[in-house]
Amino acid sequence: MAKIEEKKPIVEEISSAIDGAQSVIIVNYSGLNVAQDTELRKTLRENNVKYKVYKNRMLNIAFKGTDFEQLCNDLNGTNAIAVSKEDATAPARIIAQFAKKNPQVELVSGVAEGKYYDKAGVEALAAIPSREELLGRLLGSMQGTIASFARVIKAIADQGGAAAPAAEEAPAAEAAAPAAE
Repeated sequence: MAKIEEKKPIVEEISSAIDGAQSVIIVNYSGLNVAQDTELRKTLRENNVKYKVYKNRMLNIAFKGTDFEQLCNDLNGTNAIAVSKEDATAPARIIAQFAKKNPQVELVSGVAEGKYYDKAGVEALAAIPSREELLGRLLGSMQGTIASFARVIKAIADQGGAAAPAAEEAPAAEAAAPAAE
């Protein structure tokens, strides 16, 4: 009975960490040295991603009955979880980028916005740009369109300004022609 009481706070900690999370990614971290692990944790922390190692059994208990229950089948080996409550793609994107320099880190699976992703799915999720980057692209494309529109309007105004006196002369010439008849 005492062992169950010892495990209860850990399960509650996991449950509170995943409650309201946009995404939970399972990471196999075996083979990382302390310096590499510290670098990964720092990068994740800077991006508001919680990263922690728990026993698979504790994760299994905490995931039961939640949107993350599908991850229970992937809890084998040395795993950690990366949890984001703000950006659904951040954990996968950051860990995939880190894994390029440190191939011993492996994305296992994840759940983002309620949808389960296997390893290939999480890697595809990692390729999605951040929300800020997407907004920047959108604003850039809008700014380019607005700037192009402004140039066209200016060109029309410049042509219209030069053509306007010629247009005024044409009706005057037409008015003079019927009087001559």
